[in-house]
Amino acid sequence: MREPQMCNVACWITLGKKQAKCLKEKIKDEYRVNMILDNLPLVVPIQREDRESPPIYEHGFHVGLKRQNSGSKEEKYFIHNHLAFTVKYHRDVQTDMARIMGFEVKPFSIKHEYEGQWSNKTRLITCDPYSKHTVVNSNNPQEVEESKEIVFTYDVEFQESDLKWASRWDAYLLMSDNQVHWFSILNSLMNVLLFSGMVAIKMSRALYGDISKYNELETQEGTGWKLVHGDVFRPPSHSDLLCIYVGTGVQFLGMILVTMIFAFLGFLSPSNRGVLMTAMLLLWVFMGLFGGYSSARLCKMFKGTEWKRVALRTALMFPAIAFAILFVLNGLIWGQKSSGAVPFGTMFALVFLWFGISVPLVFAGSYIGSKNPAMVDPVKTNEIPRQIPEQAWYMNPAFSVLIGGVLPFGAVFIELFFILTSIWLNQFYFLGLLFLVFITLVITCAEITVVLCYFQLCSEDYLWWWRSYLTSGSSALYLFLYATFYFYTKLEITKLVLAILYFGYVLIISYAFFTFTGTIGFCACFWFTRLIYSSVKID
Repeated sequence: MREPQMCNVACWITLGKKQAKCLKEKIKDEYRVNMILDNLPLVVPIQREDRESPPIYEHGFHVGLKRQNSGSKEEKYFIHNHLAFTVKYHRDVQTDMARIMGFEVKPFSIKHEYEGQWSNKTRLITCDPYSKHTVVNSNNPQEVEESKEIVFTYDVEFQESDLKWASRWDAYLLMSDNQVHWFSILNSLMNVLLFSGMVAIKMSRALYGDISKYNELETQEGTGWKLVHGDVFRPPSHSDLLCIYVGTGVQFLGMILVTMIFAFLGFLSPSNRGVLMTAMLLLWVFMGLFGGYSSARLCKMFKGTEWKRVALRTALMFPAIAFAILFVLNGLIWGQKSSGAVPFGTMFALVFLWFGISVPLVFAGSYIGSKNPAMVDPVKTNEIPRQIPEQAWYMNPAFSVLIGGVLPFGAVFIELFFILTSIWLNQFYFLGLLFLVFITLVITCAEITVVLCYFQLCSEDYLWWWRSYLTSGSSALYLFLYATFYFYTKLEITKLVLAILYFGYVLIISYAFFTFTGTIGFCACFWFTRLIYSSVKID
């Protein structure tokens, strides 16, 4: 610690045919080397165009680089065999002890030269351990070829920093366009607040006028949404499936809400690697209690009697689909002999959490929900369904559902770009920012669903149950399409296995986003319909 090292020889190797081929493949596929020092990840600083601004950081460094010979299509591969480490530290003035604040590296490719035969005690001509700086000759890099001899060296420079221990992650979380990021979040938030105010004023005036007019009419028949009062709470088709999706969505809503609160308060520190995924898995498992309760309550309101079957499908349907996709993807990773494959022990632990804790909690919540009295509808339902009049083209279910998903997606698509960049392009991401985006998404989903539901009821179409779920849930379709666009425009993935991995993970995320946003829209619409129909006098 605090003892600079110059031109230290780590090891040397003569490449065989198999080793040279393996290194070329890794360089071609842009593999990165990751290291950890005092729980801080190794980063490569990249200077911004504005020299006065602090640099941004990329996670890890490339194994090597490739170049194409001028005048020919032949590509040559060069390995980064010299690493210039910079370790930043904060020194305590009283005790003279130090703590590590940063871990940076600048990789170089150097064809080392030496006198005579190589040994560990041979002095390098290209690298003097007694000099202040290593001589880096970029015109003579170390090529990767069979029978080539490669010497790996490194420097270590220590720099004193004014950063405190609690702030050592702040520099890592600076993004390449941090101002654009904050501006996009504030812009979305202001747009949602403005839209909320307009919707609240317009809807309150329209509803107040409707309710006053309906309550003053002598015939008590009314027009518009009051005409369908005898059918608006009629159970929908495939009501059990709707109960399952709503229960799953409530489980997701609880998991994401608690995770966002913890992240916003700083409990999910990036210094604790893996804590985010562990927290989300455990929260998903324990939120099964609320998911089972919601599905059972809705099932009882629909006068369903098979609450046990609904509970079982709530506990199994989404996890089974996600686990099946992950199992296939893990098999592909295992087939590539990658260390990123999930071990069988971890898979067994996931299955135990699923069947040992999540399923029993879902059944416990469903049992509690089934024992509670059913929710009473504010109006009676007629025995004979009312005929729905012919609708205008813009009230077509498919059209209104697709339109309804645009606004929620628009509130989060910029944030989605940063999330995808952090996952696939080795950038860091500050999870605390997601809390504001989460609030924006919830408000947007609720508002657009309520507005379209009001228009639908005014058109005397009372089939709002499934449409309210699909309206905001359709934003998941746009999420998947945007992820596809991102794949073809930002990523340079040529291997089929990597493409399957990408779209497999995106499919799971899109499906989860569908259940989450759909449930928000359904709950908002459910509250809205019960509120307006309980406010009018109906014989």
